[in-house]
Amino acid sequence: MPNETPSSEATPRRTFFRTLLGSAAAAALAQQAIAQTDSSSGLPTRRLGRTNEQVSILALGGWHIGSVENKDEAVRIMHAAIDEGLTFFDSAWDYQMGGSEEIIGRALALEGKRDKVFLMTKNCERDYAGSMRCLDDSLRRLKTDRIDLWQFHEMVYDNDPDWVFEKGGLKAALEAQKAGKVRHIGFTGHKDPRIHLKMLN
Repeated sequence: MPNETPSSEATPRRTFFRTLLGSAAAAALAQQAIAQTDSSSGLPTRRLGRTNEQVSILALGGWHIGSVENKDEAVRIMHAAIDEGLTFFDSAWDYQMGGSEEIIGRALALEGKRDKVFLMTKNCERDYAGSMRCLDDSLRRLKTDRIDLWQFHEMVYDNDPDWVFEKGGLKAALEAQKAGKVRHIGFTGHKDPRIHLKMLN
């Protein structure tokens, strides 16, 4: 009968099959990741979104590395990570009031490390002038001439997508991309799928 309540026997069966299917999906993803392993580094990589970029499946979090009290130790951590094949570095303009970008810049400026990583940071502004200021600050702190992925940070309010377009933030990003200062453009924020879709549209 359509409205019949599931029996107590049916519920464990459903739980079992959900668990089994979930485990199978996880195993398939793991196998895919292992298949993409770069044997020279030992750390699996995968394609980033719609780009042709291959990045490590683990990223170095900019907030956390910026929180390391001993900055020499933070640099050693980053160099060890790169040596083990971790190539995806994340930061943001406002992490530790720029401190995260500064310590990452210090680490990547040494021994040709910059060319070994895919470097991402985030823009906290929505308008043209603020976005350009964020970009210039990030490039200076990171000691680099380019950002591999520059993202509009925390798109969490209903009007954020409108502002990025109307106030010129996207215009700044596209100009920076054309000038070679930014390779890829993105955004972050996980508050509401509507906002995510609005930004994509």
